[in-house]
Amino acid sequence: MNQYFATVARGLEALAAQELEQLGAHSVEAGFCGVSFEGDRTLLYRVNLWARLPFRILMHLDQFDCLDADDLYQGIKAIDWSEFLTPEMTLAVNATGKNDQLNHTHFTALKVKNAIVDQQMDRFGERSDVDTHEADLRIGVHIDDNGCTVSLDSSGNSLHRRGYRPAVGAAPLKESLAAALIQMSGWQPDQMFYDPLCGSGTLPLEASLKALNIAPGMFREHFGFETWLDFDQDLLARLIQEADDNRLDALPAPIWGSDRNPEVVDQAIVNAKNCGLANHVYFSSLDLAEVVAPADSGVVFCNPPYGERLGRDSDLGAFYKLLGNVLKQQFKGWTAFVLSGNKQLSQTIGLKCAERTAVLNGALPCQLMKYELY
Repeated sequence: MNQYFATVARGLEALAAQELEQLGAHSVEAGFCGVSFEGDRTLLYRVNLWARLPFRILMHLDQFDCLDADDLYQGIKAIDWSEFLTPEMTLAVNATGKNDQLNHTHFTALKVKNAIVDQQMDRFGERSDVDTHEADLRIGVHIDDNGCTVSLDSSGNSLHRRGYRPAVGAAPLKESLAAALIQMSGWQPDQMFYDPLCGSGTLPLEASLKALNIAPGMFREHFGFETWLDFDQDLLARLIQEADDNRLDALPAPIWGSDRNPEVVDQAIVNAKNCGLANHVYFSSLDLAEVVAPADSGVVFCNPPYGERLGRDSDLGAFYKLLGNVLKQQFKGWTAFVLSGNKQLSQTIGLKCAERTAVLNGALPCQLMKYELY
């Protein structure tokens, strides 16, 4: 059994821990901005393929006492890097954390790189090149008080970048946060899902992937572990085939999105095509004032502008009031969820909130507000 650590957005640790347990992880423990767990290589590949909430899955390599730069250099050089890296492979080092002596992550990363390539030169007379964009092996080091933790990044690019979304609006939600919000809401695939402010479609698309049991990693070009020396291509191919076999052919209930901007609706349609959902999820160009409920019941979900990046110069108070009126008048029998990063604006919705959940959208404190519409 190997030790792993899934990095997640702050505040989503407990939710991510539940997801990892459902995927078969052992000894799951939520921490700060991540979840530690144990499992074999099959689990590592499966989590990268299926997990909707984490950014990266790190495999624990070593941990040692580390007070200063010399401790760091000697500790890194004591690891047998030939098990993971040949001089023909490229490497990248990402450093986080600090202590009194190691308080600059760029210096820490440089010291780690030097220790690794010095070991290679001693053994082979040649060394790996650094490639910060597409490295064959991504190494993570975390300095914490008097210790250093060393990991390998099995994911490569962040898992929130599913690969289906080259087209995005001006202030898109991360796919992982959209998936987390849907999970928090308790929405079930047999309920209709409608986002009347859908932008480039992230919320309806993540809902569709969940409803059709589609692994979010199916659209990525590659994972970090695919360039590791012990990569098992047959295992990954089997897991991808299993995922393909288990996807559903049709949505249990309709999933819709609309937006007043025809250009971002076109982006949403492109993104739906990229993940094979063009015939499943329905997008249309529609002003909020024209929106009506397309069914007797369901879940309406939206992420209106906060005034941070979008709509700063427009009358957002009137827009939020309109949103409240549309929900109240057109969506009787539905449950609404609104993500807002502006408390003052959210009060102008004019509806009684049944529940509020604190959420971070990047560094911005937000609230996911639930409204029961009668």
